[in-house]
Amino acid sequence: MRVVNTALPLLHGDSVVPRGTRTEIFRQIFDVFLLLGTVVGVVVVSYTVYNAVKYRDGNGEEERGEAFDPPELGELPSSSGGGRKLFLSLFLSTVIIASLIVWTYGTLQYVEANSPAEDANALDVEVVGYRFGWTFVYPNGHTSTELRVPSGRAVELHVTSKDVFHTFGVPGLRVKTDAIPGQHTDTWFKPDGTGTYEARCYELCGAGHSQMTANVTVMEPAEFREWYESTGNETTDGSASNASDATNASDATNASDATNASSIAVRVATGGGA
Repeated sequence: MRVVNTALPLLHGDSVVPRGTRTEIFRQIFDVFLLLGTVVGVVVVSYTVYNAVKYRDGNGEEERGEAFDPPELGELPSSSGGGRKLFLSLFLSTVIIASLIVWTYGTLQYVEANSPAEDANALDVEVVGYRFGWTFVYPNGHTSTELRVPSGRAVELHVTSKDVFHTFGVPGLRVKTDAIPGQHTDTWFKPDGTGTYEARCYELCGAGHSQMTANVTVMEPAEFREWYESTGNETTDGSASNASDATNASDATNASDATNASSIAVRVATGGGA
C-alpha cells in the first residue's frame, strides 16, 4: 500500500518533518492525513456497527436478559463506566488533532523558510501580475508571458502585481502565493520532471479573471540552457503585444469603473437614486 510506505517512514527518520520538493512534501502531508483518517474512520465505523448490533431491538427480555436496565433520557449508560469511554475518546481525538496541527505547521514553516531555492544555483524569476495576465522576468532581462524552467533545479519566484490583488498558483507544482501591488512575496518549487502546467489567478480580480492563465513549461536542463542563452534583454513570445493589450484593457476597465462610480455618486447626490 503506497500510503503506508510513504507515510510511516516520516516517523522514524532524523526528523518528523518531511523533506524534498514541494510536490513531495505536500504529497506526504496528504498521505499522513489519509492514513490516519482511514484508521480513525475504520475504528469509529466498526465501533458504531458493533454497538448497533449489540443493542439492536429484540423480541423482549428473553434476548437481553432480565438484568437489562435501559438508561433514561439524558442518563449515561452504566456499561460505559460513568462516561470514561466518552472522555477517553475525546482525549485521544484532541491529542491526534493537536499533533497533526503542530506537525503540519512545522512542515509548512520548512516549506516557506528553508527552501532549496536558497541554493546559489537556483533560478530567480520575477512574476508580475496584471489584469488579466502574467509577465515573467528572467535575470538576464528577458521578459515572457510563458514561464520556462529547467527540470531538477530549484526556482525562486518573486511575485508582485501592477494593479490589483492577484494570487499566482500552479496546482500541478503545488505553488501558490499572493501578488500584491507594491510588494513582493517569495515562493519556490523544484520540478522533478518535464511537462507543461497551467498557472492561474486564484483571486477574483475582474471580468477577465477566468482567462488569467499562463503556461509553465518544464524543460530538460540542456534544452533550457540552450533556450536561455538565445534570449536577452528583450521581450519575446508575443509578450509585448499581450502585455500592452492587457494593460490597455486594464486601464479601460479602471476608467469605466471610475466613470460608473462617479455617475452613481452624482445621481445619489441629486436625489436620483442608484
